[in-house]
Amino acid sequence: MRSVIYSMGVSLDGYIVGPDGEFGWTKPDEEIFDFVTGEIQEIGVHLLGRRLYETMLFWETADQDPSLEDSMLEWAAIWKRLPKVVFSTTLPAVQGGNTRLASSGLAEEIGRLRAEPGEGDIAIGGATLAAEAAALDLIDEYRTRVHPVLIGGGIPYFPRQERRADLELVENRAFGSGVLYLRYRVVR
Repeated sequence: MRSVIYSMGVSLDGYIVGPDGEFGWTKPDEEIFDFVTGEIQEIGVHLLGRRLYETMLFWETADQDPSLEDSMLEWAAIWKRLPKVVFSTTLPAVQGGNTRLASSGLAEEIGRLRAEPGEGDIAIGGATLAAEAAALDLIDEYRTRVHPVLIGGGIPYFPRQERRADLELVENRAFGSGVLYLRYRVVR
């Protein structure tokens, strides 16, 4: 059965976006970009909230920019062919050949995707959507790239909830930039 993965860059004080909406501090160097490209190649479908979907729209047409480096063109090709499901109550339609609006609730969509035959895990992106998945106990792994910066507030990586989740460290890695990768599996 496919696992549900929540993977994002996070500040040392636990935020994915700063108080002003800025996230430039997560810009990956070449080593991290290669790592994240390898990670996305293992994904079978990506679930996104509206804000992350709108941020990632760039990659749907990035392959048309001749000034992009080969690594970015590779990422764009992977992202473009990756099936994506967008959860939004405000968008009437979405762009991208492999992108669709969710037709049911998060638990139902994940249940259907887990039951479908296919390769690759289910990635979930966007703090609000991930918080909903965490509250429903649908996340199987948390993968953080902890950046050496304190931003003092903003959107937290981990949802504030009154539910305990025990985690098992299954992988860690230190990058030359000082970023730490921590991969935890939820213990059930």
